[in-house]
Amino acid sequence: MIDQMSEGAGQVWHHLNANGPTSPAQLKKQLKVSTEVLYGALGWLAREDKISFDGNGKRQKVSLK
Repeated sequence: MIDQMSEGAGQVWHHLNANGPTSPAQLKKQLKVSTEVLYGALGWLAREDKISFDGNGKRQKVSLK
């Protein structure tokens, strides 16, 4: 599972780098990953201080720092 999260973190980073701020729901849909892998990847990137979360609820967006 950790390998999937690590790979997911790379996918999320590359997607945000190419497309800019994106909601978690759109990331899940566009990257075709499970909820567990997506949130593990987001946690991984947040721990490394590579992403920020803007907004709240359904309007939340994730972006690179």
